[in-house]
Amino acid sequence: MLAFFIVSCNKTQDPKLKTYQGAAFGTTYSIQLYSDSEENLQDGLDAVFFDVNKSVSTYIEDSDISKINRGDTTVVVDAIFKEVFQLSKKVHTNSQGYFDPTVGTLRNAYGFGEADATLQLTPEKLDSLRRYVGFQKVNILDNGTVKKENPSVYLDFNAVAKGYGIDLLGNFLDSKNIDNYVVELGGEIVTKGKNLTRQQLWTAGVEALDSQVEDRTFSALVALDNEGLASSGNYRKFRIDKATGKKFVHTINPLTGKAEASDVTSATVIAPTCALADAYATTFMAMGLEESKDLLSKMPDIAAYLTYIDEENNTGIYITQNFKNKMLK
Repeated sequence: MLAFFIVSCNKTQDPKLKTYQGAAFGTTYSIQLYSDSEENLQDGLDAVFFDVNKSVSTYIEDSDISKINRGDTTVVVDAIFKEVFQLSKKVHTNSQGYFDPTVGTLRNAYGFGEADATLQLTPEKLDSLRRYVGFQKVNILDNGTVKKENPSVYLDFNAVAKGYGIDLLGNFLDSKNIDNYVVELGGEIVTKGKNLTRQQLWTAGVEALDSQVEDRTFSALVALDNEGLASSGNYRKFRIDKATGKKFVHTINPLTGKAEASDVTSATVIAPTCALADAYATTFMAMGLEESKDLLSKMPDIAAYLTYIDEENNTGIYITQNFKNKMLK
């Protein structure tokens, strides 16, 4: 921060605000940055999107992860796949299994993946599918190929890949010596430096539970200091089984195999990277409030804003102190 201030004082004019917008990862993105350079960065940004999709997108047929999920054992994974895998393993371990990228088989069965929902998902059928869940059943071998304990294990990094891709966009901007930017993609964010127009840290909003898609409202505003932010919630992402009327939420508990809501209704997380914020937001949704609070007490670099429903169906909010410290008055 101080180094940038000294350099900026030596410039004849402040860097110009530039904006890049478009569609990627099945959603939209907006990037604001300050730069004196006239270079168009669009090709570089598009290259990041391409590389992430080619490596870990389950929505692209010829991606590495799609080939692996179809049983191709010859795929040699790239650095993106390895980093996402290792980051996932870290969160999987810290969360005692609540974060698990092998939950993809269940995700597809419940109708939240690339295939239609499994008809009549009976307890017996659910138990049979749970045999393919468990991150310990997958390894990357020394030769760069992926070894699955069972060919039917389905890898799904969607709960971390978007955040990781946002971090890579930030890394690309870093390589261009851009010191002040905010990258927003599908509501997830990574920042560096300041909003020079306002001479303050970049700010982001925590969306209110009653917020409408066409008219977003926020329950809190936070200042981000070279950090990532991600949110997860089941208040929009759910599916109603037409045959039974049963409601399935998109956050699946890997330990039970059930797509049933915990008492946490939304999780907004601030972390050193957007990938970590993304992964832990999903984790807290599955863990529930008390276990999330316990895990957060052991991770001082993770800040969280959790909404929940108590046993009497009353709504509540739990905010860690380090999150409160970032909130704007």
